[in-house]
Amino acid sequence: MKLRTTLTAALIITLGLSACATDEYGRSRPLTNAETGAIIGVVGGAVAGAAIHHKNRGKGALIGAIGGGIAGGLVGNYMDSQAKDLNRVLASEVQQGNIQITKVGEHNLRITMTNTTAFATNSYAIKPGFLPTMDKIAKVLNTYGKTTLEIEGHTDNVGSDASNQTLSENRANAVEEYLLNRQVAPERLRAYGRGETQPRASNDNEAGRALNRRVEILIEPVIQG
Repeated sequence: MKLRTTLTAALIITLGLSACATDEYGRSRPLTNAETGAIIGVVGGAVAGAAIHHKNRGKGALIGAIGGGIAGGLVGNYMDSQAKDLNRVLASEVQQGNIQITKVGEHNLRITMTNTTAFATNSYAIKPGFLPTMDKIAKVLNTYGKTTLEIEGHTDNVGSDASNQTLSENRANAVEEYLLNRQVAPERLRAYGRGETQPRASNDNEAGRALNRRVEILIEPVIQG
């Protein structure tokens, strides 16, 4: 919808500019090459801007939003410090099993929140009791702003594929929306629903299904250059 609105605005601008082409007596005349180029530039800029917004995280927009990437030699220390702060502020949640913080690959981090603590069954509204935990997460994410955040919703295999896909998308979007409301830059965020396609445990028993009902935030550093 936003992309369509931007393109419509670009068309209006184009028509407006072309309508202004007159000679010194106020009579309509053909556009010059320079004027045609100017109009193309206006439309092209609008379309490009819309495309970047639609994709939510264009490279240029991202770098601008975070004030540049992390120098290569400092990435390890940056992400280790972030992991330490996350574990410190979420110590009680980790101890209770409500949150998991794990290292992924060389530098990435993953925060996993469980269905039991974050969402009611078949609901994508974040539980009020979990909001203080979300505030803690948002505060650390804002402190370490030179990262991107991939938010993924997952479900077990109970129910139809379509309903599980929709539920996973809605839960990921709910987490994204909450982080946006806590001033996390939109260029850093992407939200996806994975439905039941990426279980981390067996769906043959309730213990495994409970592990599969989750939302994860993958934190990746933006490296300079």
